[in-house]
Amino acid sequence: MTKNSSTGVTKRFTSKGIFPYQMAFTLLIPLRNIFLSPNQLIKRLELKADSLVLEVGPGPGYFSLKVAGFLQHGKLVLADIQKEMLDLAQKRLDKKGIKNTEYYLCNGNKFAFSDNSFNRIFMVTVIGEVENKETYILEFYRMLKPDGILSVSELAGDPDKLKSNDIKTLCRNAGFKFYKIYGNEKNYTINFKK
Repeated sequence: MTKNSSTGVTKRFTSKGIFPYQMAFTLLIPLRNIFLSPNQLIKRLELKADSLVLEVGPGPGYFSLKVAGFLQHGKLVLADIQKEMLDLAQKRLDKKGIKNTEYYLCNGNKFAFSDNSFNRIFMVTVIGEVENKETYILEFYRMLKPDGILSVSELAGDPDKLKSNDIKTLCRNAGFKFYKIYGNEKNYTINFKK
């Protein structure tokens, strides 16, 4: 890595935009549990063992490992716009023997999944990085099964963090109904139903 490219990565790491895969190791620091642990997220998602779940923007799989492990008869699909992040997540889950996963490279607009495919769709500190937020939210509505849950978590310190009211507006405009919110404006998970 040249000095200029490392400077670019550092700038992307500390500013708005897509999180650089070169810094993915920082997303695996257990200190993240202070803000939101994988076990807390599983409870907030109201998962069932046979759920079909889409995780958008999993990074290196910090939440993916526990979620996939919980889905004893279900499946977790990890979707990311960066192939490098998917590769890191797959390597991590493979190392732990997790087999009920699939990996999907996003194109930034549409998803190649059928209507009513998933019981749950979730993302943690991702929606602010998405360029086409309205398009993504409409796609989530299309892909979610009736009575399914879309779950959006935002955490303190994320330069792309959206306020809960902004997320409510985005989701309401796509047809979602507000369901529950956990936490506070600094660290929250907000759930919507189709």
